[in-house]
Amino acid sequence: MAAFRTRVVRSIPALRDTVARWRRDGETVGLVPTMGALHEGHIELVRRSGAHCDRTVVSIFVNPTQFNPDEDLDRYPRQEEDDLKALSAAGADLAFIPAAGDIYPEGFATAVHVGRVTTGMEGTVRIGHFDGVATVVCKLFMQTGPDKAFFGEKDYQQLIAVQRMVRDLDMPLTVVPVPTVREADGLALSSRNAYLSPEQRRIAATLNRILRETARAIAGGRAIDAATAAARQALLDAGFDAVDYVECRAAADLAALETLDRPARLLATARLGPTRLLDNVPIDRPDRPAR
Repeated sequence: MAAFRTRVVRSIPALRDTVARWRRDGETVGLVPTMGALHEGHIELVRRSGAHCDRTVVSIFVNPTQFNPDEDLDRYPRQEEDDLKALSAAGADLAFIPAAGDIYPEGFATAVHVGRVTTGMEGTVRIGHFDGVATVVCKLFMQTGPDKAFFGEKDYQQLIAVQRMVRDLDMPLTVVPVPTVREADGLALSSRNAYLSPEQRRIAATLNRILRETARAIAGGRAIDAATAAARQALLDAGFDAVDYVECRAAADLAALETLDRPARLLATARLGPTRLLDNVPIDRPDRPAR
């Protein structure tokens, strides 16, 4: 493998030794947790970390515990050399690429469960998913000891769950949300977009358009239940094979909403073949137009 500017470590002791040296020099540390197959959305997280912190660690680990048995763990894209080239160009200082046995050694028997904010949506469709996310993220925080960790808003329920875990467990770091990076036609960047055929890719772009139209309708006073039902049908009419959910939730804590009485988020997941596409958009109160 070619030499990269970004240093690679594969063991927890090597990660901790490197971070300890930075700490002795008085440097701050940012963490960007990823599963690899990096795209411009991930790179924006790295850039944000570089703007906020002296040093940036990017973890690359395809976490098996957040995949359900019928999901795409085996075919999830893995492209380590390309990822390291991208991280080097973006200025990441360290790539932590552990083996599964280092993260989950033999006899591993502990899980982190975040309640309430993981109820519904992805928590219903992907049973156990958020326990897997919370557990691996908690471990990465313990292994790295960052000052700040950077998460994209595309996986909004995940972002809120991680923020809740950090608050509830008094973890000494700040979770920094980063706006979703999109293609020119509005499609949220995702490693899973590589699975789409050209026709599916065309259909995929309508997800964000329909969500934005629905958000404007709710902000304009349309009943939430009617608006989300219409959005589900619009997605099916656009060519999606199935819609897992379209839901309007409170932006701060994902509480279910019957009326738009606080800033909200419209979240959806729709399927094209075996590929699940997630997206979300903000909804402000009626007196403040949606962004």
